[in-house]
Amino acid sequence: QVQLVESGGGLVQAGGSLRLSCAASGRTFSSYAMAWFRQAPGKEREFVTRITWNGNTYYAESVKGRFTISRDSAKNTVYLQMNSLKPEDTAVYYCAADTRGLGALNALGYAYWGQGTQVAVSS
Repeated sequence: QVQLVESGGGLVQAGGSLRLSCAASGRTFSSYAMAWFRQAPGKEREFVTRITWNGNTYYAESVKGRFTISRDSAKNTVYLQMNSLKPEDTAVYYCAADTRGLGALNALGYAYWGQGTQVAVSS
């Protein structure tokens, strides 16, 4: 079992920044693929970004150039640095883990999920 706990959400003005953190349990965190997804009210959960065990990253077009995913295996933590935030980034952000290390670009590839953290961007 893998437990994921997100933190760092909040309210920010457009153009501002936030950094989300996701602390993971598990002895083999360094082998996991980790991802961030988000879900806005009335919309489906969407892929934001992912990082593989060897640091390979992929971003949704909507966040490319503004968001950065990173991981610290010593701390069993993955981060999402969000810059130049827009009102359309408002959503609940979820951390997800794929213990197989494959790093899919859709939610079906991730068996473990955090509880989510709210990000609200005001205009």
